[in-house]
Amino acid sequence: MAGNRRAARVGSAVSGSSAAIAFLVAIVTNYVTAQPPKWAENTVLVWSVFGVLAVVSLGLFFWERRLATGAPDGSRPPVPLGRIAVGGHSMNPPAVQAPVRGRKAELERIGALVRGPGGGMAVVCGAGGLGKTTLAAEAAAQARAQGQVVVWIRWRDDPERLGQDLAQAAHILGLPESRLEEARTGRVSLVDAVWEHLATVTGWLIVVDNVDTPARVGPGSGPPAAYRGWLRPHGGGVLLVTTRDTTRQTWGPDADLLHLQPLADEAAGTVLLDAAPHAGTAAEAEALAVRLGGLPLAVNAAGTHLSVPTSRHRTFTAYQHALEAEFADLLGAEHPAAATDPAARRVVRHTWDLSLDQLHSDGYTLARPVLQLLALLEPAPVPRTLITPELVADATGLAATAATVDAALAGLHQYGLLHTLEADGSEPGSVAVGRLQLHPLVREVTTHTLTRPEPANTWLAALDEHLTRRGGRGHDRPGRVAHRTPPRPPPPSPPRPQHTPQLQQHTQHPGLSRRHPPSRWGSV
Repeated sequence: MAGNRRAARVGSAVSGSSAAIAFLVAIVTNYVTAQPPKWAENTVLVWSVFGVLAVVSLGLFFWERRLATGAPDGSRPPVPLGRIAVGGHSMNPPAVQAPVRGRKAELERIGALVRGPGGGMAVVCGAGGLGKTTLAAEAAAQARAQGQVVVWIRWRDDPERLGQDLAQAAHILGLPESRLEEARTGRVSLVDAVWEHLATVTGWLIVVDNVDTPARVGPGSGPPAAYRGWLRPHGGGVLLVTTRDTTRQTWGPDADLLHLQPLADEAAGTVLLDAAPHAGTAAEAEALAVRLGGLPLAVNAAGTHLSVPTSRHRTFTAYQHALEAEFADLLGAEHPAAATDPAARRVVRHTWDLSLDQLHSDGYTLARPVLQLLALLEPAPVPRTLITPELVADATGLAATAATVDAALAGLHQYGLLHTLEADGSEPGSVAVGRLQLHPLVREVTTHTLTRPEPANTWLAALDEHLTRRGGRGHDRPGRVAHRTPPRPPPPSPPRPQHTPQLQQHTQHPGLSRRHPPSRWGSV
């Protein structure tokens, strides 16, 4: 392809030069001798030669232009590659501002993949605020220190931009210009050209950060798990993806999923001490970390607040006490730049709104109301069968079916906002009933998104009615619409154990409980 273009350019230049030289020779000869040469007396021959040279020159010129701008019929359309040459943004990883605590196991897994001979794809996944980007940046820094070529790409919800960035990354790793030119003219698929080259090169780490809408990655409409798009596990190096989508169905069997959890107490306390070493003891820092549920985003927000000399609360204990009365100001406040994605990701109050907005746009219209409904319950285990279409419809006033409630819960789980525990099916032949959990801060922040006093009071009344009804009869089959099991004698109604879901006792905020379980994931 490139050879044809070079031949066209050479031929065009030669023919044009020949015509110009012949014309100049004729003029000079006539000027010097005052007599034209004998061959020039044959005007038919002269004009025929000049005509042939002109036609050949024009033909070669237009052939070269066609190669540069078009593709033959039946081939792929040209691919715009203009941005590859200019690149308006840095592809270096962000600097890690503080030591990364509590992620040693995850960093070792990524490091082993980077150092290994086979390459692959690692997916760091979990709810917003768990520090996925920070972990990826630390892994990138470690890989670069070991001599790996590191490229950082931020997903901007633009498949074409992602393609340009990955093509640039492949070019950095030696993809020749001739191959890019073939892709530009549609002779080959750009995505295949990029990954065919990346499969032959080792010693690299490419990070694609914040891929929270993987269905849009492209090219085309195929799922990422098909491994035909821009994200593939088949390179000679490692592709590291960060995302809120935690499902194996999305990322396929060959991806190494690293599902992040909140930080352990000691690690979270150390993060606070790193940020504010004079704010108290290690025990006091750990106590505050427990109150914050080990969520890195909240822990870092508290550390930043405590490190500012003008802050009202300068110790771990004072900040922990202030959370009881000033939670909305410290962690639940609106942020003026929350409409923009990067700003929302850095604010506890807004980070989960990004996932809820995405679920809503994907058709999970009940995801946000169901999460808010769950947030009104005490932090104790809730059987999945309690969250019925009738309960959702009565509380929220929205149309609900078994299918839409199932989809809402599945979507919340997919984006890490809802955790599940399997019940202990210890009795022979029993069927384990799943239980639902929220992180304590997810629950606490979510209650602040409700408009007060409505709909909280209406929702609480519906919850109270359904819980009372559930305790009084056993023949209804929760989770189904108008479906009953065969009649049977109802079991006796025992007193509610301490772990049974109860409505929250109102304090300053309706629907907000001040009790927190010892678990990192507070059971709903």
